[in-house]
Amino acid sequence: MTDLASVNFFADPDISQSPYEYWDYLREQGPVIQEPHFGVYAVTGYQEVVAAFKDHASFSAVNAIGGPFPPLPFTPEGDDISGQIEAHRHLFPIHEHMVVMDPPHHDRARSLLAKLLTPRRLKANEDYMWQLVDSQIDAIIGNGRCEFLSEYAKPFATSAIIDLLGVPEEDRPEFLAALGAERPEGNRVGALDGEPVGLDPLQYLDDKFSGYLAERRREPRGDVLSGMATALYPDGSTPEILEVAKPATFLFAAGQETVTKLLSAAVQTLGDRPDYQQHLRENPDGIPTFIEEALRMHSPTKIDFRLVRRTTSLGGVHLPAGSVVMLCLGAANRDPRKFEDPHEFRPDRKNVREHIAFGRGIHTCAGAPLARVEGQITVRRMLDRMADIRIDESVHGPADRRDYTYEPTFLLRGLTQLRIEYTPAS
Repeated sequence: MTDLASVNFFADPDISQSPYEYWDYLREQGPVIQEPHFGVYAVTGYQEVVAAFKDHASFSAVNAIGGPFPPLPFTPEGDDISGQIEAHRHLFPIHEHMVVMDPPHHDRARSLLAKLLTPRRLKANEDYMWQLVDSQIDAIIGNGRCEFLSEYAKPFATSAIIDLLGVPEEDRPEFLAALGAERPEGNRVGALDGEPVGLDPLQYLDDKFSGYLAERRREPRGDVLSGMATALYPDGSTPEILEVAKPATFLFAAGQETVTKLLSAAVQTLGDRPDYQQHLRENPDGIPTFIEEALRMHSPTKIDFRLVRRTTSLGGVHLPAGSVVMLCLGAANRDPRKFEDPHEFRPDRKNVREHIAFGRGIHTCAGAPLARVEGQITVRRMLDRMADIRIDESVHGPADRRDYTYEPTFLLRGLTQLRIEYTPAS
């Protein structure tokens, strides 16, 4: 039996497979508690995570991705280290991306993304997805089985965001290949189960979009990329090409990852709970809340980090400036103070939409509307076109002893594979 008091969250392979018992243990000690290995303050309470997300005066997002890795590039001095953070910001991982920015730089970067994610553009992208979902299902329906991540979820998520960002039609196959999202041919399952060797996805995307945007500034075409290329900051100034490309490329990379994980969690639930399949066929209006509960139960982003900018307190715990805080989204979404019977899948719960799988406050995931639509469309059309969806027991075991494997990372939660079987609907 695991000694939960001594668990190293960042390195324990068992915890990366199932963190919920550990999070429950931490929460029993208090909603904010310091773990013993890196001195990180783990925040497992819903109320406390939301409070930290919203308090960007006290908590900086500069370490949102790395947390304690690498260690701080400076020694914190005093009760307000805002000046030190800004002086060393360029030394933090992916410092040039919006996810680790603080106001006012975050606000300026987000404003450029808002020019892209307009209601009109999102609606056009949704119309495209209704066509995309059937072409993706067409490719697998006749086999009666598939490895869902590689054969459906990843190509679908990547193709959807390729369209949203206006990648030219002739370049889309290159993007799918470069990002490891080509659909395996026939039954060649798992042939693309990792990133292409030697490729930095963010650098590849930065280079591609910077090229597109520079070309559109020279010769606007009236397309989505031209709109991005001519976007201005709220004060009317013109951003550098890379300042426009960065928000778009991070949305691309993050959207592909989180949507793939959301789709697989939803379909995993349909396979494990076949009673929901017929219920949702008869009551398709319930699909949106089904997706919300899948997000709550299987939050694709397990944790997010903050650096204490000013000495403060959270959940009654004193946090000195320079402390690393770990906001456990997956734990907050199963906080019994907020969600009744939190480990039970219940899409009819009244507060199902109050989960924080996409964060909260100024750093709420910009791609959340896209992810929700992708989940709803996928579930709707799979239920329409498949008479039943079953978990492949030869791989994942019988219903009472499922064997699922999750990515061995402390940051994200997602299956490494999901093999399903189904019967085409008559």
